[in-house]
Amino acid sequence: MVMNLHLLRMFLTVVEHRSFSRAGDALHVTQSAVSKGVRELENQLDLPLIERGSGAKGQRGVQLTDSGQALYEHARGIFAMERIAMEDIRDRIELRKGRLRIGASTTVAGYWLPACIAQFVRQHPGIEFDLTVANTGEIGHAIVDGRIDAGFVEGAVDDARIEASRWKSEALLLVVAHDSSLGAKRRPTAAELSKQTWLLREPGSGTRQVTQSLLEAHGIAPQTWVEIGSNEAIARAVAAGAGVAVLPAVVAEDLIAIGRLRKLKLEGNGDLMRPLFRLELANRPRSPALQAFLDSATL
Repeated sequence: MVMNLHLLRMFLTVVEHRSFSRAGDALHVTQSAVSKGVRELENQLDLPLIERGSGAKGQRGVQLTDSGQALYEHARGIFAMERIAMEDIRDRIELRKGRLRIGASTTVAGYWLPACIAQFVRQHPGIEFDLTVANTGEIGHAIVDGRIDAGFVEGAVDDARIEASRWKSEALLLVVAHDSSLGAKRRPTAAELSKQTWLLREPGSGTRQVTQSLLEAHGIAPQTWVEIGSNEAIARAVAAGAGVAVLPAVVAEDLIAIGRLRKLKLEGNGDLMRPLFRLELANRPRSPALQAFLDSATL
């Protein structure tokens, strides 16, 4: 058995208004349409819902059978839940409540998103905001698994299920300790750089991807390297003399300003730039909360 909610609404309205004609006015249909609808509901259920005939004459309003009274109580609960659901959805559409789950790679989370997050939570205090920080590969997996609504990352993601859009451009710097002998040359050769210890992010990191591409493009083949899972930790290790690294300018610029790091130039290469990407699950509609955040994140 399938309950026809349109007919059930007609029945509920008749009972609450105690009249077929007033129910028709409330539903913006004719009295005959309401009467036909209630009769059809009775036929579908194979139960009498409203008393008809001499037993109801002289009594005011609509008189219910025992089955009709039971169905009326159920209908009140059903449409009360509908009202609650609609109020909840309306609050979400109007950004008074909801939840937004954003993922970001470490540098993006630490340097590019804080102002956007601060603006969003000030404007929409009723929205729960969750930020997941991980490397680019992990953020891609989280989007596909439905654990986050969108991601902001440093590297490309090769997955047809994910839609990647260019979000910003970010400057990169090749850096070495300020007192390094290599730093005095400012533009070392590929052979000189190959002899250095390179500090690299872990596999799956966007910074690792761009560093490997840069090394290949310039014919640099490091003899030794060290993997460290944080750009900030790499920057401080380089400043302490551990080797060389390619780092986002936003991470390295403070240490350069206080004389802890020195930036180098590659032969035949100008400024290093890379795109930052916004990731979303392909063909998934955006929630109002996500759209509001993406609008703020374009500033």
